[in-house]
Parts: sequence; C-alpha cells; structure tokens
Amino acid sequence: MAIDKSVFDTLTAAIEREPANVALRLHLVSTLAEDKQFVDAMEHIQIVLGQDPVNVDGLKLAADVAEKLGDLGKAASYRKLVDALSAPVEPVRQPVGNSRDEWAEIIDEPVTGERHFIDEGVDGFAGNQDNLVVDVEYSDLRLSDVAGMEKVKRRLNLAFLSPLKNPEMMKLYGKSLRGGLLLYGAPGCGKTFIAKAVAGELGAKFISVGLSDVLDMWIGSSEKNIHSIFENARRNSPCVLFFDELDALGRKRSLTRNSSHGAINQLLAELDGMNQQNEGVFVLAATNHPWDVDTALRRPGRLDRTVLVLPPDEPARSGVLEYHLRGRPIDSSVDVRDIAKRTNEYSGADLAHLVESAAELAMEESLESGNIRSISLDDFKRAIKDVRPSTRPWLEIAKNYALFANDGGIYDDLLEHLREMHMV
Repeated sequence: MAIDKSVFDTLTAAIEREPANVALRLHLVSTLAEDKQFVDAMEHIQIVLGQDPVNVDGLKLAADVAEKLGDLGKAASYRKLVDALSAPVEPVRQPVGNSRDEWAEIIDEPVTGERHFIDEGVDGFAGNQDNLVVDVEYSDLRLSDVAGMEKVKRRLNLAFLSPLKNPEMMKLYGKSLRGGLLLYGAPGCGKTFIAKAVAGELGAKFISVGLSDVLDMWIGSSEKNIHSIFENARRNSPCVLFFDELDALGRKRSLTRNSSHGAINQLLAELDGMNQQNEGVFVLAATNHPWDVDTALRRPGRLDRTVLVLPPDEPARSGVLEYHLRGRPIDSSVDVRDIAKRTNEYSGADLAHLVESAAELAMEESLESGNIRSISLDDFKRAIKDVRPSTRPWLEIAKNYALFANDGGIYDDLLEHLREMHMV
C-alpha cells in the first residue's frame, strides 16, 4: 500500500528547516524505501554520508537501497564498511616500563642487537599501509564490448585513449594528459563497466576503489588509506585507478564537517602528484551527482575531463537484454529488439531487473502447473508494468543543474540529451 504523499511533504518540510538533522533524514530514507522510491532514498543517503561518513545506520540503509537498485557491488561495499565499523576493538596491551624486552614479548619478536624502526618516509605517513587490501584486476573488456553508447566512446577516444595510443601525435599537437576523467550519469548505466573497458583498451591493470576502501572512523586513517591506494597504483603501473561514488568521498567541503576534509585534501594532493610521480597511473572517477563534487577536484590537472554516461540507447539495451537472457529458456515469441524499443530510459540495472522479473513469472507458473515452460513475451509485458525506469527522477534533478548551474558549459552534453528527450 502506497504511503500518503502528505507524509513525505511533512518530512521534507522538516528537513528543509533542519538540513543537518541526520536522524530526521534517515527516517525519510526509510519511508522512501518502504514506498519503493529507491532512487530518491539513495539521494538522501548520500547527503547523510556526506555529513557523517561513518554513520552505521546510514550505511546499512545504503546497502539495502543499493541492493534494491540492482547495484550488488555497491551494496557489498557498504556492508563491508558496516562490518568494519561494528567490529569490536581489541584493547592494546601496554608495557609497564620502557624495557625493550617487554615490547619484544608483546610483538613476539626475539630480542636481538638490531633495532627496527618504522620508516615514515618523506611523505610523512608512518609505514606503507600495505595491510589495506585493494584488488588489482586484469580487464579483458574493450570498448567494442560496450553495446551502443557511441557518443561516450567517441568522447573517451578523443579525450583520453587516442592521445595515449599516439604519443607522437600528442607531442606534435602539444596535447596534455594531465589530470583524470570523471564519468557521471544516472545510477546503473554502466560507468564501472566503461572504466574497465578503458583499462582493457590501454592494456592496463584495473584498481577499483569504493567508499568502504577509504573511509575510516579513526582520525587520519582515511588519508593514509588514500595514500596507500595511490602507492599501490604506482607499483602496478600502467593501471587505471577508478574511484566509485566520488560525490561521497569528495563531497563539497562547504556541505561537510571540517573533520571530513582531510580525505578530500589528501586526494587533491595525490592527484596533483599525477604531473610528476604518477607516470602510467590513469585516474578515472564516477559519480551520480557531479554537482556535489568539490570544485577543487575538477580544476585543470585533476579530474578536469567530464564524460556523460547516459541511459543505454536502443542498440545498447538490446545488448544488455541479450546478455542477461543467456542460458535461460526463451520462447520464440520473445523479440529482444522489440523489448528494447519498449524500454526507453531504462538503465542497465533496470533491464537486468526486468529480465529477472520475467524469469520469475515463468518459473512461478512452471512450479504451479508442474510443466516447465520458457520465458515468453507475455512475461515481459507483465514485468514491464512493474519494473519502471529509474533514470527519470535523476534526469529531473539533473535538469535543474544543467539549466541553472552550467558554469563553463560542463553540462552541455546533458542539456543536448534533455532537449532530445523534450524535457527542456
């Protein structure tokens, strides 16, 4: 049963009066999730995590909502961070005196004539934070594996890939590769997939960094984590270093508490290092809310190239549907191209959910009748009534920024798409 609109109006009005009230905003998130308004719920969760990155209740809700949106990887990252924050802290046994023998007993190290010191290095971080586990992958994807999205591919080739593949031409035209690339768009439209395809095109390793890999409840630990991630990338160059949910990690400092500025400042310092010591490290980042990303991160030499990743076009939707239908029993009545025409504005995650829903309908009927049947076009027609595109709310929000905050033309591509959709 749908929740009365007046409930949302009351909560929204209360939050406008008290925008820093985390408990109130979490209550709104729970209510939106209960009403299946998952995209709006995620919008408010990101605001909560921007104000309080280690809010366990907010992270739990974020995991549940991300799962409902079909982003299982992001849901797992949120739960990983919840587990880390909820784990009991073991008390540290302190020696009574300053005897080196006492310290040796605690760390189970034999007493020798040799002294062991922690090398703080020139960067001021104690030791190499190598206990931080960030997976290094080898991507076999290529841009040709990305169905449709020709505008995105052309922009990536022009701004990033072609200069890298043609260093002589780049030198002739004075083309600079300082800085990184920011992918933005609605949730579930394949930004991570595209980043992996870029790594495959470059023949580079791929390191994906999520919010849970960086944020830590202890003061200074988030900065050390960021430094460790960049050090790991340098050791594994050439590689693509991909930051997901940049709006949560690099949220505008005017919208966050002073205590969370350290991670942003450290990220800025590491990005500035791109010009000297990060040879072979190519930084990509993704966000659903580019307007919330700190402007300092988007200055020249940092994440200064921006690529809009739109909901998949018709050829891309056909490709996504075919991918998720592989290995499933399909009736001859199912025309993938026809379904693709009916699913304008659906994200990749929406299409995956659509296939799952159609398969569930066929399976349910098979279980009831005892006769196994294939997934039919009627199953898809019924599923489409329940699975609606999740990108429209994002486009409505993005439209306001494209119209009224298009400084320097950063949202020109978005405006062009909105005009094609007759939304402006």
